[in-house]
Amino acid sequence: MPRMSKNAQHGIIIQTQVKYLPEQSDEAADRFVFSYTISITNLGTVAARLISRYWLITDAYSHVQEVRGQGVVGEQPLLKPNQRFEYTSGTLLATQVGTMKGSYLMRDEEGEDFEVEIPEFVLSVPRVLH
Repeated sequence: MPRMSKNAQHGIIIQTQVKYLPEQSDEAADRFVFSYTISITNLGTVAARLISRYWLITDAYSHVQEVRGQGVVGEQPLLKPNQRFEYTSGTLLATQVGTMKGSYLMRDEEGEDFEVEIPEFVLSVPRVLH
């Protein structure tokens, strides 16, 4: 089931879905590849542009990767009220289980910057967690 986060002031909702990619992984070499699909929906009353992203990726050994960058998948999408943007990206872990969480920096049409939390979600090889 997708996880959701809602920023009440601007009405931005984040949904996440994760998929393990066994064909790109090499379990013997501790290489576990996951894709994640993020849906960003603007239920607010003003348009907002996604400016940048911040990710905190943690594996089962508590090794943390921080990822910062402009936009997502090479875009800085503008979401008008009731508009949705979806993209898929991926990450690599050295363990079968990990977590991701983060935030997007958004800018509304009045030029005000605000942050939208991306709730923590689990990356897990199937049948590893119960």
